[in-house]
Amino acid sequence: MPLITPDNGSLTVFNLFNTTDLQKQATLLEAMRGIISNANYDGWRSSTLHGGIAKPCAANYIQWRSLADLRERYEGENFKHNTVPYFTDLTTSVHLLKTEVVTVQSSADAPVLIDPDRDDFTVIVLMGCDGADQAELVDLMTKPDEWMRTQPGYRSHSILRGLDGDIVVNYAQWDSQADYERFHDQPEQQRPRHDRDMRARARSLLTSYESNTYEVVFSRSLEEATP
Repeated sequence: MPLITPDNGSLTVFNLFNTTDLQKQATLLEAMRGIISNANYDGWRSSTLHGGIAKPCAANYIQWRSLADLRERYEGENFKHNTVPYFTDLTTSVHLLKTEVVTVQSSADAPVLIDPDRDDFTVIVLMGCDGADQAELVDLMTKPDEWMRTQPGYRSHSILRGLDGDIVVNYAQWDSQADYERFHDQPEQQRPRHDRDMRARARSLLTSYESNTYEVVFSRSLEEATP
């Protein structure tokens, strides 16, 4: 199963697809599951498919050996002339984000895994920023936070830096939707001072903010694909 860590040298790609209704989401997920089930691209390491909860959408968390391997996939004729047009017809917006894992934190310092059998309630947050501010935003988001470990239902969060320089991604795992919403909806005055200061400074750096919630529905890795 895929492991989120800054130590495995993987290029992490988020393919995020927004659509209009649950029927199109189901079609997206079925098509993506088929692609993942047959993945055998040079340099591909794993793909983990997520279905949207709050809004109709799909997300694919993909690990690659290198940027060169990803470019070879994207420049292939089948991808350009078949895969891209098909998904364009089903979606209202598409993000293809190249990132690297900067840091991870979990409730009990356990490895951060992605697997359908874990039953995580997953939150993916995209934070857009100017290139000159990305390093500061990453620094704010990656400071160790013991208070987070005390929050009921918190499992982990992982911060990833966009390689194009204008985005930071927070990939978070919770026990349940209720636990996440309880944390998310806490009044500012009930949060510790360091958290309030961090949030205020981070908000001042953002040029965009997009969040959605997901369940992991399918995963496959190179080890499973190799006889």
